Amino acid sequence: MYGLTAESDWPLPECLPATADALPDIRIINGQVPEQGIDAHSDDPYEQSVPGEFWLNVEQVARYWIKNGNEIIIEPYPEADEESIRVYLLGSALGALLFQRGLLLIHGNAIEVDGGCLVCVGDSGAGKSTLAAAFLQQGHRLLADDVVPVDVNGLATPGFPRIKLWGDAARQLGIETTGLRRIMPDMDKYNVPLGARFCDSPLPVRWVYVLQAWDQDGFSLEPFEGMARFEPLHENTYRVHFLEAMALKPKHLLQVAALAGQIRMARILRPAQGFRLSELVRFILDDIENPR
Repeated sequence: MYGLTAESDWPLPECLPATADALPDIRIINGQVPEQGIDAHSDDPYEQSVPGEFWLNVEQVARYWIKNGNEIIIEPYPEADEESIRVYLLGSALGALLFQRGLLLIHGNAIEVDGGCLVCVGDSGAGKSTLAAAFLQQGHRLLADDVVPVDVNGLATPGFPRIKLWGDAARQLGIETTGLRRIMPDMDKYNVPLGARFCDSPLPVRWVYVLQAWDQDGFSLEPFEGMARFEPLHENTYRVHFLEAMALKPKHLLQVAALAGQIRMARILRPAQGFRLSELVRFILDDIENPR
């Protein structure tokens, strides 16, 4: 996951198995986590940080203690189920660890196109994962779903060989959900295995598209020029509020500025009613081939 080998007390069915001789980069441990947090000067009951450490409390699920970019300690609440524990482990907790390791995290989906990486971002409900799945159905491969880590060289790192889809999106795409694992027991959202549609090699980020619904019938594209790319990238950083608590915001702003200077970025407006996926995929690929 994200180029890291994990030694884990918790089962991680979302991950590819490590090779027999691989040494662990990170350890995921079932242990004791301070109940009141790790910062004596903070009364925040959910998130706290001190240098090199981050504490996350998800009520009725677990407390997570993320240390030095190489360790996550988990103390579950008695009523928690494994699926919910993993959702926050592989999302927010792992995100904090990747921040500690110096990566820029884009909140979006990364798709392989012509040897490079296209990242779709947007507000919740904009259709990022649904669009990514439509790209997969047209022969492309997925690097990462929801969290896209980018290193100092502008390379996106592969995540997990699955995509998370809501039930209605899966049905729209003709994907049968019977037998698929729900990401949480009571949620109509599923882990859809990628198989050969998973790209397990880092790729350079070349395009970032901000997906947004509007009340018109067709598609429209609005390029971001120069440093106008900065703010949308910053706004679409995964768990951006973690950075302030972790004293990593100055470094993050430099990373965003560096990536903004290397990519093509545009806002794509698509009809709010009638998500015409095949047309939207073609619209984006046309822009990649012949920038508007």
